[in-house]
Amino acid sequence: MTNPTATPASNAVSIVKGRNAVIFAPHPKSKGCSKMAVDFMREGLKKVGAPEDLIQIIEEPSVDAAAELMRQVDVVMATGGGAMVTAAYSSGTPAFGVGPGNAIQMIAEDADVNDAVAKVVLSKAFDYATSCSSENSIIVHESVYDRVMGRLAAEGTYICSAAEKGMLAAWVWTTNKYGKTVLNPKIIAKSAEVIARDAGLQVPMGTKVLAVEAAPPVSDEIYAEEKISPVLAVWKYSDFEEGLGLLKAITDRAGTGHSCGIHTYNEEYISRLGLEIKSSRIMIRQPQAPANGGNFYNGMPSTVTLGCGTWGGNITTENIYYKHFLNVTWLSVPIPVTKPTDDEMFGDYWSKYGKEA
Repeated sequence: MTNPTATPASNAVSIVKGRNAVIFAPHPKSKGCSKMAVDFMREGLKKVGAPEDLIQIIEEPSVDAAAELMRQVDVVMATGGGAMVTAAYSSGTPAFGVGPGNAIQMIAEDADVNDAVAKVVLSKAFDYATSCSSENSIIVHESVYDRVMGRLAAEGTYICSAAEKGMLAAWVWTTNKYGKTVLNPKIIAKSAEVIARDAGLQVPMGTKVLAVEAAPPVSDEIYAEEKISPVLAVWKYSDFEEGLGLLKAITDRAGTGHSCGIHTYNEEYISRLGLEIKSSRIMIRQPQAPANGGNFYNGMPSTVTLGCGTWGGNITTENIYYKHFLNVTWLSVPIPVTKPTDDEMFGDYWSKYGKEA
């Protein structure tokens, strides 16, 4: 629902490239724009003499129609909430699913503050942060915290007061019919100015992002959740261990397996994240939203569908692209045997412990 044109466009290119046909089952609230995107692609197919029906869409989507579609196809690509992914995996058809996003950036003490903040705001403001890859939180070292907040303001971010933080939370989240706190659907695909107005805040014209200062413990801070809106939580840390702990806790709150990043030149910090964070993609000095799905400056496969591995309840940690829509045949022919001797395999062990060990 939050990416109703980008998702069909990106996935269709990968799927058709693998010599497949695709049928999209959009969310009912986005069926109009999804159909428009599909119609454009069908026109493109017609223009090059390809069958238009390589790309199709269910024009009046329903749960029953989606379930039947998943039952009949060869493979399912589930891009949506947890219920959608669970339904895909339960359909009896091979499926690729994606987990929830809750992208977080660390800004370390050695970061280029101007560059880091510009990239965060660019990423957070893009498409009103409807991308699951947009930064939901930034974790900032105390030595550069004031500079970061100043640059955020200069880049079009409104820093909410403590009172405004509460007012904003009362609008961003709501209680559903089951008594559960959920994201208010009325904020989806809305600008920072519109969200602020509807929450009762007065912000300058041209405001791109709304920022709140978050406070540990992560378990008690509602702004640690995925927000899918131009609302950014800002956390402060004093040393790397504390920052790493915050990063782990926020990631596991609502986005295990998805993504995070760090603005630093410290190779030890970078290695620690790679070894310890349960994220499938870690961006170094990059804007999260345009980088996660692949870009010319990082060489990752281009996609809008991001696997989160078993951490996020998915089958793969990879960016889902055309290779995932190919069946590969291994044509095996005999080759000369190259087999290591027992001594080559176990010699070091035997020399240290003996053959009887």
